[in-house]
Amino acid sequence: MLRKDIESKIKTIPSKPGVYCYRDDKGEIIYVGKAINLRNRVRSYFHQSANHTHKIRHLVEDIADIEFIVTGSELEALLLENNLIKKHQPKYNVRLKDDRRYPYIKVHWQDAYPKISTTRRMLSDKSRYFGPYTASWAVYQTLDLVRKIYPYLTCTRNIDGEDEKACLYYHIGRCTAPCIGAVTKEEYRAMIDNLCGFLAGNTQPVLERLQQEMMQAAENLDFEKAATLRDQIKGIELIVEKQKVVSTDMIDEDVIAFARSESDACVQVFFIRGGKLMGRKYFMMTGVDEASDDEVMTAFLKQFYDQVSYIPPEILLSNEVDEIMIIRNWLDNKRGDKVTVKIPRQSQDVDLINMATENAVETLSHLKEQWDVDESKLTEALTELRECLHLPHDPLRVECYDISTLQGKHTVASMVVFAKGRRHRSAYRRFKIRTVIDKPDDFTSMEEVLRRRLKRMEEKQELGVRSQEVTKDDSWKIIPNLIIVDGGKGQLSAALGVLDEFGLRDVIPVVSLAKREEEIFIPNQSEPIILPRRSQGLYLMQRIRDEAHRFAITYNRHLRRKAGISSLLDTIPGVGPKRRKALLKKFGSVQNIREADVADIATMKGISQALAETIKGML
Repeated sequence: MLRKDIESKIKTIPSKPGVYCYRDDKGEIIYVGKAINLRNRVRSYFHQSANHTHKIRHLVEDIADIEFIVTGSELEALLLENNLIKKHQPKYNVRLKDDRRYPYIKVHWQDAYPKISTTRRMLSDKSRYFGPYTASWAVYQTLDLVRKIYPYLTCTRNIDGEDEKACLYYHIGRCTAPCIGAVTKEEYRAMIDNLCGFLAGNTQPVLERLQQEMMQAAENLDFEKAATLRDQIKGIELIVEKQKVVSTDMIDEDVIAFARSESDACVQVFFIRGGKLMGRKYFMMTGVDEASDDEVMTAFLKQFYDQVSYIPPEILLSNEVDEIMIIRNWLDNKRGDKVTVKIPRQSQDVDLINMATENAVETLSHLKEQWDVDESKLTEALTELRECLHLPHDPLRVECYDISTLQGKHTVASMVVFAKGRRHRSAYRRFKIRTVIDKPDDFTSMEEVLRRRLKRMEEKQELGVRSQEVTKDDSWKIIPNLIIVDGGKGQLSAALGVLDEFGLRDVIPVVSLAKREEEIFIPNQSEPIILPRRSQGLYLMQRIRDEAHRFAITYNRHLRRKAGISSLLDTIPGVGPKRRKALLKKFGSVQNIREADVADIATMKGISQALAETIKGML
């Protein structure tokens, strides 16, 4: 059954390709999507029988209005979807974290004497753009280097070659002075063309061209020009020496991989030009919780290549992407030539992907740990939480609980602990939920995990012990200064009910954090507490909540994967739990069993030649 308030609106949506926008009750766009069949796609969100993720369920609850725009093709829909996401930054879309535009170097090629500038906006004005650069300082550092090799114009003079004298820049070698006719328009434009080739990373053709021009100038006895070209060549060679050769194919390609937490993803891009690693950049994405790796990569490709000036002929990815055919078609059109998008299989390309992935992991870890080392922010956050949440003490030990399930199966819970504002990983715990089997029930699951946690604490009979008086092995004994549960009023009520059972309502403070609006609910107060967006206290709570979510969903995925392996082996006649366990222990994975020889399988105790052949055949 569809939601009654939506059914009439869906009937007016055509079965054509296009883009749909969902608005909340404030009129703000909260999600933008595209579809080949608009009506079917929108309808799929509102079927009560659909097994949606938490994120989609929250999205559906927030939808107050639907808008749609019909397009002529799926490619047009992709372009429009990109523009709308860039414009509105909907909170439920996976998106590049920064809404600012990245800086570019702009070569005003349409002018008679092209100048160089920086910009954050690409226009269809016949200029040439190079970038993006992740910071303005990187642009100016590049231009400072380039100007030493290619002394381009920076003044505002009207260039006609008839000025009486040149400015200071000509005398210090920072301008070729076309204003006094020291170079012709053709010579100046040739130099700027070389500069463009250099910025694009194609240094070898530029070097060969400069060497030919230098030899020609020397033959013509124009030794001053030959010396200038020689200095340019030396400058480029010094830079090229520092560039790492990473591909023997000598082609242009981008290598893209990412690492993720549950709330952020760090995408690393290696820019390889002519087989050499010319540079790398990382980009942060948000809204990735509960999004698949395919969705994250797809969103990045669409948003990143929508704003870059150059698309290489080959793009290597660490993950599959959704809508691969339409994305390839779109990239082909933007480049004006064929673009190969693939997950590499050859060892050299796999090594590049591994290197990009490792850099993404290290960058994300570094960014997350940067906040940890700032003692003043931690102190500020703990003090702010004590005051805003009306706690008797600073929350030196915080426990946070989250529930993870998929279609009612493998329901698990996580308990993460932060001590003095930092992760206390040795105190983390995870739980398989026993009381919820067939359908999702966050409230009952939350009650069970808290009941088990407090029972363990009660069994230790150490209710008076404080964290600084115990070792990490006594973690169950410790009374937390604050319990955070992921959710709203319902989850808070469930937690309070369990605390009442143990007589601890007045001993352990508990709050809930609702993710949609980051509302904090506390006992005996109907209205939520909303901390400022830049509040250190809110940031600490978000980090704790996100860590609990990551820990829970990782355990859920582990159980689903384990169940998938078990179910595959369990379908083989003659393989019970003991033999399944022995097989996995010896070979490590189902894939390794599949690739093993029958003779190797038959060497195992309790497995005959006939059973080994059966195992091999069925896998």
